[in-house]
Amino acid sequence: MLVKNLRTFPLIMPSFRAPMMVAALAVTAIACTTQHASAKADSTTAAAPGTPAAAPNVLLVKTSDYAFSAPDSVQAGLTTIRLVTNPGHELHQVGLIRIDSSKTPADFLESMKSPGPLPKWAVEIAGVNPPAPGQTAEVTTNLEPGSYMLVCFVPSPDGVPHIAKGMARPITVTGSASAAAPLPADVELTLTDYAFRLSTPLTAGAHVVRVVNSAPQTHEVQVVRLAPGKTAADVAAWVEHMQGPPPGEPLSGVAGLGAGNSATFPLTLTPGEYAFLCFIPDAKDGKPHVAHGMMYQFKVS
Repeated sequence: MLVKNLRTFPLIMPSFRAPMMVAALAVTAIACTTQHASAKADSTTAAAPGTPAAAPNVLLVKTSDYAFSAPDSVQAGLTTIRLVTNPGHELHQVGLIRIDSSKTPADFLESMKSPGPLPKWAVEIAGVNPPAPGQTAEVTTNLEPGSYMLVCFVPSPDGVPHIAKGMARPITVTGSASAAAPLPADVELTLTDYAFRLSTPLTAGAHVVRVVNSAPQTHEVQVVRLAPGKTAADVAAWVEHMQGPPPGEPLSGVAGLGAGNSATFPLTLTPGEYAFLCFIPDAKDGKPHVAHGMMYQFKVS
């Protein structure tokens, strides 16, 4: 649940209300869902029935306060970004940003000191929203060769985002470019300005959700299991002031999905009320997308 378009450290607090909600919800939730099903990915369409799915590369990223433990490189192609968190510590995410070949990691970090959206030479590809401490979450997407940054924009209790505490790491995607590998998913979730559209209703059990950003702006999907009697609007309103008991329990989703990109994530649901929300700030007015109505509530029987 990560808001990443306003990038100045001294003025970053309004942009990071959403991850602070994740932290508060996770701390007070009675139980959190561990998401460990295999992720599937696709850039455009699903593979034909009966077509064997190519095994994705796995980029294993372990988090601590405030660092990533990850390999220096990963092979280009279909890749599962698997986030493993330490128990009992702060929440963390893995955002994945591709930087132009003419720029360096130092250039990227320097650009983060200025307000406004990311520079055009830094493109959000996909990311993993934070699971609860001690849990694992993953997102699968196609990666092109090039230079990337792993970043965490979740703030600490003091309001300072983890990237400002050094939680950023360069990584290289090696090999040659190839056609994006399609893999099936049982549900497709399309992101637009400003709505979520499911291809089919979600039911109880394990799913692989393919998320497609068809909008010109970056979007995310944060899944929240709502507390009894609470609504998606209650979650959005609670984020504004974070007073009283949180209205739901966060489940991982896809963070920072750039325009035209797609990714998949595993989602296991039990009966109850759920919501999708996007807290990315709008490119025009800076308001979180939930303020433009980008939330979707659904019931699982």
